[in-house]
Amino acid sequence: MSIPAINPVRTSFLKNYGSSILLLCAVIFGAVAGLLLKERAVLFKPFGDIFLNLLFTVVVPLVFFSISSAVAGMSDMRRLGKIMASMAVIFVVTGVIACVVMIIGVKLYPPASGVKIAMQTSVAPEKVDIPAQIVRAFTVSDFGDIFSKKNMLALIVFSLLIGLSALAAGPKGRPFVQFLLSGNEVMTKAIGYVMVYAPVGLGSYFAYLVGTFGSELLGSYARSVVLYYPLAIAYFVIFFSLYAWMAAGRKGLRIFWANILPVSLTAWGTGSGLATLPVSLETAKKMGVPEDVREVVIAVGASMHSDGSCLAAVLKMAVLFGIFGLPFDGLTTLVSVVGVALLCGTVISGIPSGGMLGELLIISMFGFPLEAMPIITMIGTIVDPPATMVNVVGDNVSSMLVARVLNGKDWMQNAG
Repeated sequence: MSIPAINPVRTSFLKNYGSSILLLCAVIFGAVAGLLLKERAVLFKPFGDIFLNLLFTVVVPLVFFSISSAVAGMSDMRRLGKIMASMAVIFVVTGVIACVVMIIGVKLYPPASGVKIAMQTSVAPEKVDIPAQIVRAFTVSDFGDIFSKKNMLALIVFSLLIGLSALAAGPKGRPFVQFLLSGNEVMTKAIGYVMVYAPVGLGSYFAYLVGTFGSELLGSYARSVVLYYPLAIAYFVIFFSLYAWMAAGRKGLRIFWANILPVSLTAWGTGSGLATLPVSLETAKKMGVPEDVREVVIAVGASMHSDGSCLAAVLKMAVLFGIFGLPFDGLTTLVSVVGVALLCGTVISGIPSGGMLGELLIISMFGFPLEAMPIITMIGTIVDPPATMVNVVGDNVSSMLVARVLNGKDWMQNAG
């Protein structure tokens, strides 16, 4: 009796897409359960909360060990400088492209068409103390506060400082460098165990979200949803595919789509870039992104690179311009819109309560009354799932582009 031969194509397909298919099936099952059970789907929320809590618990030590060990293990400090410089340029360029895409979208399909509100100039917008907020974002006043997910930028700065110090200590710092490297390995294994629970956690959370908020998504903000959701998905498919191709040609495109579904679904389902960070790091590893690149770019990008937030910021401004009867055109206006959107999607996104601060910045920059706050706050809420997905995956594809800049066009082949 002959033994049937194993089909290598089928084996390869299951290896690349098996976990993604399982996750997708869990999400679909959860969404269907939410539609059927409606408000009763809240029963699933605790199972989703367990998954989120596990991710949030592990993300702080993961960020610390991944960044500090990556920096401490570098033999060439110039490479770290090149990583940071390349990352900054790519973050800004992709952010500008996202802004331009949404500007075109709101021109073709005005989200506030037919809605007009008389401008109330008697209400002075609240002054935003940007310098104080930036200080609070990058530093904390007490050591214990550094290890909180509320202070991620400060944690990143601290991790870079510890990594640089361990590297500068030379031979005397080697035991500590080994501790950082060992800690990074342990936290990576911990993430693997947490992700075993991902299908249950994400499926449960989707059931809760669809059952509880499904009707609201079809309410008065339908035009914003109709514009943002397809445009964000189109940006995801078209531009991220383009960036992956620019990073490593057809192989980069194939590797990108073979690995990106789990991180995309996790980001969409949790609505948190921070909760998705462990999955993003693992995804970048599977894509062959060098360790030092992925652990710096993705960790920093989780707080300071948000193409989806840039798309959302432009949409919010277009809505306010429309309902208050102001022209959304002219070079000065559109340049200001792109500038504010970049601030919302980069620096401000990493500040605690950055969403609220970004909305205050929009209002104060263009002189809208404070009564406009609830309008754009709701828009931010209803577009959050696809915005988070674009934010997170943007970090992954940016890490591929940084690897291309640093290691040349054959970086993926060299990574094996």
